[in-house]
Amino acid sequence: MEENRQDWEDEKLEETLKALDQEKEREEKRKAKKEEKNVLRDIINLLIYAAIVFGITFLIITFVGQRTRVSGNSMYDTLSDGDNLILEKLSYRFHEPERFDIVVFRFTHKKDTFYIKRVIGLPGETVQIIGSDIYINGEILEEDYGLEPIQDAKRAAQPITLGEDEYFVMGDNRNDSSDSRDPAVANVKRSQIVGKAWLRIWPLNKIGFISHR
Repeated sequence: MEENRQDWEDEKLEETLKALDQEKEREEKRKAKKEEKNVLRDIINLLIYAAIVFGITFLIITFVGQRTRVSGNSMYDTLSDGDNLILEKLSYRFHEPERFDIVVFRFTHKKDTFYIKRVIGLPGETVQIIGSDIYINGEILEEDYGLEPIQDAKRAAQPITLGEDEYFVMGDNRNDSSDSRDPAVANVKRSQIVGKAWLRIWPLNKIGFISHR
């Protein structure tokens, strides 16, 4: 009788332990499944975040601004070779480029080549360079952006009348700039203009907004 009772207790203990093991196994499976769901949720959240960041970046680059790097010294000493700038593109969706704006535009003869120059002549105006002076519609243009007096007027030695969508641009380093005086660049069409220089972010000691006036 005593042995039967002991066997019964052993069986109950074994069943209890087995039940505990099964419950533990089920709990571990639940935890594993929960962890899988958490990992999947984290991946989905990461993908959503990446998509949002990409979308915002795309919108900023397309409609607001983008980074650009100055190559060469044609805009010295306003801008220097190696300067990193943020290009602002939004304002030209509401108004046209203005005289003395520093703009970035596509070079028509080379794919993915961009120039940065200052707007001198506006659509419909007649531009001519006589000596070292710039004339707009026969009147001398009062400006002091040039690093040095102009030495070569090139095609602007003769009057150049701009079309209704054309701009005459020049580098501030007048004697070391390929600009609208050169036949290769010539008049810049409105459709070529990407935006205007807005903020210098490099080098660190020159960080600040770009003055256009």
